[in-house]
Amino acid sequence: MRSSGILMHLSSLPSPYGIGSMGKPAREFIDFLKAAGQGYWQLLPICPTSYGDSPYQSFSTYAGNPYFIDLELLEADGLLEWQEYGEVDWESAPEKVNYGVLYEKRYPILRKAAERFLTRIPSDYPEFCANNDYWLGDYARFMAMKHAHGGASWQEWETLSAEEIELRYAEEIRFWKVLQYLFFRQWEELRAYANEQGIRLIGDLPIYVSLDSVDVWAHPEMFQLDENRNPKEVAGCPPDGFSADGQLWGNPLFDWEYMEKNDYDWWVRRIQYLCKVYDILRIDHFRGFDSYYAIPYGNTTARGGRWKQGPGIALFRAVEDQIGPQRIIAEDLGYLTESVHQLLKDSGFPGMKVLEFAFDSRDGGGSAYLPENYPEHCVAYVGTHDNDTALGWLKTAPAEDVAYAREYLHETEDEATARAMLAAIWNSRAELAIVQAQDILGLGSEARMNTPSTVGENWRWRAKEGSFTPELAAELREKMEACGRLEK
Repeated sequence: MRSSGILMHLSSLPSPYGIGSMGKPAREFIDFLKAAGQGYWQLLPICPTSYGDSPYQSFSTYAGNPYFIDLELLEADGLLEWQEYGEVDWESAPEKVNYGVLYEKRYPILRKAAERFLTRIPSDYPEFCANNDYWLGDYARFMAMKHAHGGASWQEWETLSAEEIELRYAEEIRFWKVLQYLFFRQWEELRAYANEQGIRLIGDLPIYVSLDSVDVWAHPEMFQLDENRNPKEVAGCPPDGFSADGQLWGNPLFDWEYMEKNDYDWWVRRIQYLCKVYDILRIDHFRGFDSYYAIPYGNTTARGGRWKQGPGIALFRAVEDQIGPQRIIAEDLGYLTESVHQLLKDSGFPGMKVLEFAFDSRDGGGSAYLPENYPEHCVAYVGTHDNDTALGWLKTAPAEDVAYAREYLHETEDEATARAMLAAIWNSRAELAIVQAQDILGLGSEARMNTPSTVGENWRWRAKEGSFTPELAAELREKMEACGRLEK
């Protein structure tokens, strides 16, 4: 059955408390999705953010972002009083998240909630800690050490054993464990609510982890590090039509030979965990499992990197052998070789088709991204979080690309062409079509979520209060019925 969904991160939900959360704002959006005849809500990674506020640069591949813990729900649980958070000036514009203020003001409030929590520990808390100890203990110790060292990278910390950290920072460790319990209690309640309404959650697995993360700190043997625990090479993308210098992500690269000897246990456990957190998992930068771009550590651009062989299908066979088939979407975008196409075919995962790429004369995918050429077994997008909105693209893309889009879609005005771009993927054969919330709302480049290789304004967009109206839901539902994607 052909279905559809909307891409919007939790952070982008409207909220009076500086950022979207897992309480009323999320439930109201789920109600909107149901009313609009949608079947899926796609999110970005829900992990804690670090450098540049990017969910793709996290302190942990397992932990949840404490910013998304709903404060009103904590009040309902008796862990907060309204005055402790309701009168706080979050210093954020209605359409922008202010991450600096969140960092300064959110954690003191969460500490009050954690203190009260520890005076009335629920019976399932010890079980939560025990079931998640394979990541939770390391994460709590990591965050306690980071707090003790003023936020500095783990490479600048004193060297202590796990036992020494537990003794010295016991109270701080308890705080970080409590936050994760509160996060995942609210998350499971939210996911249950979504599923009850017929909405399935699509989550994201970033292929790489941040250098300043518990993953590298606790398991340096998994990564290509030198004797000083600095990366030998780092991740990125080569120069292309979008960027003359390429993209320098800076993430440490995996030691695939070591991982192969351990039957890819680190990856199996990571995928198994996230497949339990979400209903469907999207794996970011899937082509990196075929071959990956390695840039010498210390380079200031992605120039001078080289392609190296990844694990290929062996990794995904190990995953299926150990945990069985999973519902996974492969983000198979970028420079695709025949071996990448073969890897996607061998995996059996649906790939992605991005309509904006079909019209791009610089480095687009050409005819493969035109809707009439989509296979059924794929997920279609107008654009992803890394692309401009449809309206923004029409106003900023090269003139010849926009002219091609107008000619293809038989429209002349920007707003009409943007709407036609949505209709084109909805009417395609793709089994699933996902559109950004910004495109549903008809917003331009001011609402773009991320511009790769830039920092400062990314990941900040939020929808205005009252954006997702019953009238808009009814309009969407009518369109879903007309193109055979209505979720009933």
